Amino acid sequence: MVSLRLQKRLAASLLRCGEGKLWLDPNETCEISMANSRMNIRKLIQDGFIIRKPATTHSRSQARRMQEAKQRGKHSGFGKRKGTREARLPSKQKWMGKLRVLRRLLKKYREVDKIDRHMYHYMYIKVKGNAFRNKRVLMESIHKLKAEKTAKDRAVLDQFVAWKANSKHSKNKKKIISSVSRD
Repeated sequence: MVSLRLQKRLAASLLRCGEGKLWLDPNETCEISMANSRMNIRKLIQDGFIIRKPATTHSRSQARRMQEAKQRGKHSGFGKRKGTREARLPSKQKWMGKLRVLRRLLKKYREVDKIDRHMYHYMYIKVKGNAFRNKRVLMESIHKLKAEKTAKDRAVLDQFVAWKANSKHSKNKKKIISSVSRD
């Protein structure tokens, strides 16, 4: 077996790569061993006896599959966790997210006149006090409060109409009594 250390070194410097990246034609070892200058090595490279191996590509398919599984919620058990629950997702961050969602909903409802400013303020304070678990609960409570308010308004209006009718009736009664007493 002929030593090709010199040829490998020269070829590596000419091809600008490491010696491990070189492929020397095993059928032409005799001819390669005769080359002892850069010019001779250049000629061998042109002839194709010395070739730079292509870069090895690493498949990302496994990494992609793992990433998709993680997005589905797999591989997140106790064995995979490094930080504490608070370090992984701070409760303050959770709270801020929840609060912002609820406040955004209140703001939107106020802008489209689903709630007035008084109800907005009342609900805003309740949201700050953690009275609602999520958007659905907040929306339900808003609808309930609105229904109660309309029922109360209707009752007050009915009372007013009844009072008005009663007062009208009593006025008419008084007129009749006064006209009868005059006669």
